[in-house]
Amino acid sequence: MFIDETRIWVKAGDGGNGCVAFRREKYVPRGGPAGGDGGDGGNVILESTEHLNTLLPFRYNREFRAPRGRHGEGSNRHGARGEDHVIRVPVGTVVFDADSGEPLFDFTGSGQRFQVARGGRGGRGNARFATSTNRAPRRADPGELGEERRLRLELKLLADVGLVGFPNAGKSTLLARLSAAHPKIADYPFTTLEPCLGVVAVNSEESYVMADIPGLIKGAHAGHGLGTRFLRHIERTRLLVHLVDVSETGRDPMEDFRVVRNELAQFSRVLPGKPVVVVANKIDQPGSTARLERLRSFCREEGLPFLAISALRGDGLDELRFELAGRLKAAAPVPSPASD
Repeated sequence: MFIDETRIWVKAGDGGNGCVAFRREKYVPRGGPAGGDGGDGGNVILESTEHLNTLLPFRYNREFRAPRGRHGEGSNRHGARGEDHVIRVPVGTVVFDADSGEPLFDFTGSGQRFQVARGGRGGRGNARFATSTNRAPRRADPGELGEERRLRLELKLLADVGLVGFPNAGKSTLLARLSAAHPKIADYPFTTLEPCLGVVAVNSEESYVMADIPGLIKGAHAGHGLGTRFLRHIERTRLLVHLVDVSETGRDPMEDFRVVRNELAQFSRVLPGKPVVVVANKIDQPGSTARLERLRSFCREEGLPFLAISALRGDGLDELRFELAGRLKAAAPVPSPASD
């Protein structure tokens, strides 16, 4: 199951209390204060890992606590510090404060760490308060409370190329032909219910990652169809491939393109500015020639790169593979979504 958004509650450990104690040893009169400090509470830390690709582990476990520090003891023994609680998240996770909506951190690589809650400081024991005028203090500090906060975790897949288009445009078939991915393929709309990634090999040393996004329809930004729930996954992409069905489906290819482009603009101000390659699919189907030429003329007028393929038969796939690789080399790096 693919889970790409969740909310969790984290609580750092409280600090241990300081101790009030006095030295009691034979032949040592007036031994003086000997209360140790409490230990600091453990922190809560998020760490990115490549071994996860979904937020599914947080579906049933949404509360995380770090251990508290131990209390101080006599004979100047300090309490042990609470261990940090490390929560592992997938690469591509963006962390938000659930109450304010403020973006806190964007995990763009494996092994990154971010402290989301600081443990409370341990209290001082009475040995800390001894002075020349107060040689037997009976005061100790309590430990501080650890921070607690509610977080929203949002997963945005890391891909170079994002496939967009109407349902049944052939996005899953194209991904399966270009990569080793195995998305669900069927002859009905909305067969893709969650994003799917595939690695497209250009040569023995060069490759790029392509993401298949569930199909969009008119009104998707208002929740129609599958809505725009999964569009966050192409906000990180450097290039969009707009796949258009030119077979006799009863829909106008140019109108399909305009509808999807409008839904992208309604969802995010970032997506309309991304480089786009328009790809006509199903050119092997009867009656596609006239519709193909109309779409080609439309893209020429709009100044949009255009390619024609048959994902099912394999026509034009090598040209598309190398065209996308070349355009990726010229594409600008993606800014961090947390700063949008």
